[in-house]
Amino acid sequence: MEYFDIYDINRQKTDRKGVRGEKTPEGDMRLVVHICIFNKKGEMLIQHRQPFKKGWSGLWDVSVGGSAIAGDNSRQAAEREVKEELGLDLQITHRPNFNINFDGGFDDFYLVDWDGDISALQLQYSEVESVKWATRQEILSMISDGSFVPYYPSLVNLIFDMKNSTVKYGAHFRE
Repeated sequence: MEYFDIYDINRQKTDRKGVRGEKTPEGDMRLVVHICIFNKKGEMLIQHRQPFKKGWSGLWDVSVGGSAIAGDNSRQAAEREVKEELGLDLQITHRPNFNINFDGGFDDFYLVDWDGDISALQLQYSEVESVKWATRQEILSMISDGSFVPYYPSLVNLIFDMKNSTVKYGAHFRE
């Protein structure tokens, strides 16, 4: 059984824990992380979810994502998820690039650089079938044809725009 910390609406950790797979009570929040890994060509590493994986089975997704477990802070959760799903020891040294609030929680997005050999990754069999590098347009096309988790295209554009900007935080760009 896996537990996660319960947060209040102000992102303050409570003394309570939730159980993964059980519905979170109304008003309780949890922490989720997504890590978008980019190579020097500006392509994002995407993963093909196993056909037997619960939730978005058989679809392509961003590099890594998952829930924080009890005791994790956001950065620890991001590093742990990358290690679990890809077998990659990735040191994340910055705060989340942005956060999206959703019903029931907070979703921290990290945009990171890695230019390694994807054939050397150790994929977590229970979650990840395969990985590949993809351009923005390829991901948007996959969303359109239903083979990618149905993120808003504007979110994918934001991720790529933020990754390509010299300014990594904020709502404005300065080049």
